[in-house]
Formats: sequence, structure tokens, C-alpha cells
Amino acid sequence: MMDYRSTKSSETSRNKCAACYRQFNKMEHLVDHMRTSFHSVHEPMCGVCKKHCISFESLREHLIGPLPKVECAKIFSTRGCNICLSIFDSPNTLRMHRGTCQLPRPNALVSRMTNLGIHDALKIDNARGGTLKVVALACKMVGGGSDGSLDICARVCLTDEYDNIIFHTYVSPQIPVTNYRCETTGIRPEYLRDAMPLKQVQRKIQDFLCNGEPVWKIRSRGGKARILVGHGLDHDLECLGMEYPSIMIRDTAKYPPLMKTSKLSNSLKYLTQAYLGYEIQTGFQDPYEDCVSTMRLYMRMRSQNHRAEEYPLASDPQNRNNFGQWREAELQRMTSEELLKISRADYYCWCLDIKGYA
Repeated sequence: MMDYRSTKSSETSRNKCAACYRQFNKMEHLVDHMRTSFHSVHEPMCGVCKKHCISFESLREHLIGPLPKVECAKIFSTRGCNICLSIFDSPNTLRMHRGTCQLPRPNALVSRMTNLGIHDALKIDNARGGTLKVVALACKMVGGGSDGSLDICARVCLTDEYDNIIFHTYVSPQIPVTNYRCETTGIRPEYLRDAMPLKQVQRKIQDFLCNGEPVWKIRSRGGKARILVGHGLDHDLECLGMEYPSIMIRDTAKYPPLMKTSKLSNSLKYLTQAYLGYEIQTGFQDPYEDCVSTMRLYMRMRSQNHRAEEYPLASDPQNRNNFGQWREAELQRMTSEELLKISRADYYCWCLDIKGYA
């Protein structure tokens, strides 16, 4: 029979990660794990056991997945919000919270008004930083080429943080349209007949986003550029023939906490249903509706209450964590909690936009 004392000693000798709770036989293996895992206070965390997860999808699997953590799932089933995945003190507190967490679908009347044609309220703000700092953009594409698979931007919309339309227009295609994709876009040939030329759309949007300053100045972290929010923005900007500095882009398709556990992107339709609580894209796909959803997702992620700390940008690979300044022997003498304290995420958390790190 195995001695109980030796079993207990074996358990306590294993080195347990303070974030994800993985255990390692040797401290050097835990140190290697912390170097590559990039745990941080910005990771989604279970409100019951305090385990860190790589994404909200991973946290969702931990709480309500096919094989959840039993103790956490039991508490979450009575006191957990299935939208933001927070856990509350009582079922009554949870009921009060749900009224604000589940957001309504965008105003249908405003959405229908966007079909009428051009809405142009793009104005360059001469004040430092501008009064409007965050803008959402969405495009709808029609098909070009012999098989209609080539995406051509035919409609573009910009909104502010309060669901207001800043700019909406149909875009005149530069090459012949071979598939209007009317069943999903609702776009007909007559909508594009007298539409705004692409070059004019490019110039208007670029000048507005950069507040009249050149893109190269924005890239050097100067200037008065606005934060641009969207879903799959690389593709939208490519179809618009525009460039925008990555440091000013917030893409819900590429934001690690909103991605699948496999690191693949979730659809905007799924993210809206899961994290805002309503459905979109049930009929014709409206760029206004997409703008509102991406902006709401951005604001929900931005409003997370993480600990204020000096946080290096993820774009600087030399500052992803603080392990480089410690000798190996010093790292192996640290506790798992101390290792977690000096670790940093390998992405820029949107909560830092409020703290002025952008």
C-alpha cells in the first residue's frame, strides 16, 4: 500500500501554474511554460476558481461546455451570466444585471433609413485628438469576375459609439458586377447607377479617420487619428483600396479574447448572439447593423475592469513579458504567483484604450 505521507509530498512537490493550474514536475518546466503562455491579468478568468483562460470561448467551455468544471458549472448555473460570463453574489443580483447586459437589436427604422442613399456627416475636427475618437466601419460586397467570386465594395457605413450614422453611401463599382448577391446584400443595379465614385469615398473616409493628416504621421504614433473598429477590417480596407495603421485598428475578428480556442475567428453573427444577446444578419445584411455590433463588442471589451499597470504594446516583441531581465536561477526561486506577476499578454488589451495607452 502506498504511504499517504509520500503521496502528499509528491503532490506538493509539483509546480502549479498560478494562472491555468497546469502542474509540472520541475520548476524549470514551469518557468518555460510561463515564458511561452503569456498569462496576464487581462486574460478572461473564472469567477469561481479564478483559473485564467486564453479566450472567452475557452472560459465558456470551462463553465458551460460539454465537459465543464463541475464545481464551477454548478455555481454558474444559478449565479452566472451566459453573455458576459460573470458570476454574481445572488440570483437576484444576476436578474438585475441581465437587464443591462443583454442589449437590444439596433433601431430598425434607422437601419431602413440607411437604404435611402447618401448620409454624409464626415467632418475633420481640428481639436487635438478630435471629439469623436472611435468609429466603426462595415462594407457590403457584390461579386465581380467571370464567376462572381471577386469582392467589390458596393456599400459602406460608418457609425459612432452611440449608434449614430456618420457616413453611409453606395459605391460605384470600378469593374462590371456579375453577381449582386441580392439575397444577402439587398443591393440592386439601380442602387449603384449614380453611386459615389470609389476614389471620392476613399478620400472622404481617409481624411476623416486621420483628421486631415497623412497616414505616415499616424504610423509614428503622432497625429490625431481615430480608432477604427470593425470585423475583418483587413478585407474591408483592401476592397476600399485604403491603408490604415494597425496600431489604430480594433478588429473583433482578430482580438484573441473573442477568438475560438483553436485561435480561429468567430463570425460577427455568432459574437453578437453570444456576447450581446441578440441576432443579426437574419435577412438582408445591413452594414449599419454590423457597425453597431462591432462597436458594442469593442465597448464591452474596453470596459473590462483590469488592474491598471504599465503595459508594453504587443507590437513590441521585446516587451511581451519581463522574463528577459531575470537570470534562470532567479526565476526558478520565484513562486508561481511571482512568475505570474511579471508575465504579460502577447496582445494589446482594449481596456487600455481608456487608460490612454493607445
